[in-house]
Amino acid sequence: MNAPADSYPLRFAVDYPDRPLNRLTTIFRLFTVIPIFIVLASIDNGESWSWNWVDSATWYWDRWDYDETPSFSTTISGMIFIPAVLMLLFRRKYPRWWFDWNLELLRFSCRVSAYLGLLRDEYPSTDEEQAVHLDIDYPDAQQDLNRWLPLVKWFLVIPHCIILIPLSLVALLCTIGAWFAILFTERYPRDLFDLVVGVSRWWLRVIAYAAILATDQYPPFRLSD
Repeated sequence: MNAPADSYPLRFAVDYPDRPLNRLTTIFRLFTVIPIFIVLASIDNGESWSWNWVDSATWYWDRWDYDETPSFSTTISGMIFIPAVLMLLFRRKYPRWWFDWNLELLRFSCRVSAYLGLLRDEYPSTDEEQAVHLDIDYPDAQQDLNRWLPLVKWFLVIPHCIILIPLSLVALLCTIGAWFAILFTERYPRDLFDLVVGVSRWWLRVIAYAAILATDQYPPFRLSD
């Protein structure tokens, strides 16, 4: 189904778990997530500049040094980044398989983050969509993408980051509050759930714009769809 013309080319949603949640896995969530987090982390190794998900809400820049020899990273947490910049700059092309790789990896990251953030209690799948839905429209590089814009997108999203950092702290507090709520009621309060998902959606739009380079449409300053 085609998205409405006025919608952003990234759509993200998590099905609200309107049912009793598992108290036991909620208590030990920081430990039960470790195996699948290792799988996710192993996708990217060596020296790279990477986006990492913190407490299901905040992405931050982090440099991993495994080699003292300087090198240029081609990935952002396993995503194809610098090759995409160069291809857009010199050829105005975005190979479909590069886009698909970035999208599927981001989907996987979102499932792990939703599980860690208590939004869902199904164990994250490496390939199945489950209850975490992320779609990004594949761009027509010739028609939709400016070849020069990828060089400055990191700068253009600074206003978003300034707003999202405190919002992410609020989302973290909501997650802590939800942890206690699940222990006592087996439910994730819906208002807290919507806020955490909204912050995540906002971050993902920034990532689609500045890291995946899938769109030149500037991310909206909002939590909702």
